[in-house]
Parts: sequence; C-alpha cells; structure tokens
Amino acid sequence: MSDIEVIERADREALAPFDAIIDVRSPAEFAEDHVPGAISLPVLSDAERAEVGTIYVQESRFRARRIGAALIARNIAGYLESELADKPGGFMPLVYCWRGGQRSGAMATILSQVGWRTAVLAGGYKTYRRRVRARLYDDDWPLRLVLLEGRTGSGKTEILGRLAARGVQTLDLEALAEHRGSVFGGVGRSQPSQKMFESRLLAALEALDPSRPVVTEAESSKIGDRMIPPGLWKAMAAAPRIALAAPLEERARYLATHYADVVSDRAAFDAALARLPVFPGRKALTAWRALADAGDLEALAADLVGNHYDPAYDRSNRKDPRPRLATLDLPGLGPSEQQAAADAIVQLLSQPALNSGVSAAQSRSAPAGKS
Repeated sequence: MSDIEVIERADREALAPFDAIIDVRSPAEFAEDHVPGAISLPVLSDAERAEVGTIYVQESRFRARRIGAALIARNIAGYLESELADKPGGFMPLVYCWRGGQRSGAMATILSQVGWRTAVLAGGYKTYRRRVRARLYDDDWPLRLVLLEGRTGSGKTEILGRLAARGVQTLDLEALAEHRGSVFGGVGRSQPSQKMFESRLLAALEALDPSRPVVTEAESSKIGDRMIPPGLWKAMAAAPRIALAAPLEERARYLATHYADVVSDRAAFDAALARLPVFPGRKALTAWRALADAGDLEALAADLVGNHYDPAYDRSNRKDPRPRLATLDLPGLGPSEQQAAADAIVQLLSQPALNSGVSAAQSRSAPAGKS
C-alpha cells in the first residue's frame, strides 16, 4: 500500500479534499452509522460476511480468507463496472472499513492500481466514531442557543423552519432524530440508531457559526428513544427561552391536521397511549379511543392536550430556571400567524442584550399575529 495515502484524522477538514468517501463495510454496518456523506460500496454483503465469519470460526481460517478474497474481488470488479465506471482519472477516493484493515485495504489497493489517488482512513470507522464520542460527550459547546418552547401543538417545528428560511441559524433536533416529540411522535416512523443520530448531530453542530444565535426547540433529554449527548444538553440547560402561546382550540385544530397519520395506525396509537408517563385512567383512555374511532380528531386532540399535556407542561415550566426572553401570543396557527411569530423572533434575536449576554429579565411581547 505504498502508493496509498493514510489519513489519521476523521474531522471535516481532513475529509474535505476527497471526491468520495467510500464505506466498504456491510450494508447492516453502514445502516447503523457511517461518516456523513459516505457512499456504501460493501466488499462483502451481510450474508457473505456472515458466511465467511462462520467458515473462519468453525472450519478453516485459510479457507475463509480464500473465499472472502474471491468474494471481495468479485464485488469490487462489479463496482468498477457500475458505480465507479464514470469516474475520471483525477478521481480522489477515501476508503474506510471497520478498523482500517483488510476490507478497506483490498478496495484501496485496486483503486490505486486503476490510477486514482486513493487514501484510507487509519483505524477505519472506529477512528471516526471516537471523534464523535469525544466531541459530543467530552467537549463543551459554546453555542449561543435560544430555545423555542410552547405547549403541545403550538407550531414550534413549522416556525423553526420559517426562521431557517429567513437565514436564522436553527438546529432541528426532531428532524435529526426522526421523531416529532411526545409519545406520539414516533408513530409510523423508524428512528435512526443512537450512533447515526449523533453523527447527524455533530455534522449539524459543526456547520454552525458560534458567534451567531442558534434557535432550537426546547426538548427533554431524550427525543423518542434517542438521547441528547451531554455536551449539547449542558448548553440547552443554560439557554434562554422564547415561548409560543396559542389557544387550545387552535392547537387542537393544528394537531388534528398534522397528526392525522398517528391516529390512523390504531395499534400504534393504542401502544402510544399506554406509554404516557402519567397513566390517565381507564375512563380517559376509553373516551380517547372512542373519539379516534369516530374520527373526531379535533376533540381528541383538545381532550388529550388539555387534560394531559398542558398540565404536565405547566408543572415543568414553573420549575424551569432558564430566563425567558418573551412570550409570543399567537391568535391562530395559520401561515400568517406563524410568519408573524418568526418576524418577532428575528427582532428578539437582534437585540443588543442577546448579543452581549442574555438578560434574565422576562418580557411579554405584543400578539405575534397582529401588525
């Protein structure tokens, strides 16, 4: 491998010069987590990897290596005739496997013989993963976070998107975790692994400008089954808040529109009801299921939110020591009201007090839906 460059680091700067980052691990390994932007060109499929491993343990190491080498060579040849067939002579790939050993070495050797300037990541995926762990679990994040909070159904996610469209720095944790929050947020969805969530999160964090405010939703320490790493959670625990306040009937209407798919999967909906942190009682469960059966989603949302989520939010909010910059009153949750709320938040973020260290003083804004 004398003609193959060895890259010792897995940070963005070290990986940036390459035209492609090629993950040669099995599809299952790639699906669990991978370097952001990497493409999957497995030199062994899941079944082939299992077969070679079984032969290695139960029969003969030599036979396993011979069979594995034949499979790897055949698979790499297929990529040269398909995914890599149109790459020019100046193509610069970086290859990695689990530990930076035989799988990446085999791919890199053949690619370098083609004439491409090829590199391997020393230590493979494990080198990358150690960096993710260190950054998220050991380092502090000096971000100027501002939390967007509000009762369930206040349109926080949509307003966060409107802020991003306005050029405000945002961090959409629910999008990264593929979960909409609360016990109903994961219905009909499959979350990424914790490792994949952390990879996405680190990439998003490192793309932020620490000199500018960053707006993110106020979350608990877990989003569905995915835990917010300590470095970010520490920053969130000290961040000031902007609250959204909308009438219950408007929030119920909003939830009925945006969460209709949750109720449509009745088995998942019933399972989510069973996971509520405070058991609502059999009478309430029976009433909610009856409303779902009748298709009266607004009434269901109003009862569920008003009698369960709002009281829980209010109890938690009373104990929250973080400063509140403002409360924005939204008379409705339509596009115009959401845009007005985004406009008000942009103005709040431009205040000198925020740019020089947030004041702990609490204020209440004019209604966000009125000009």
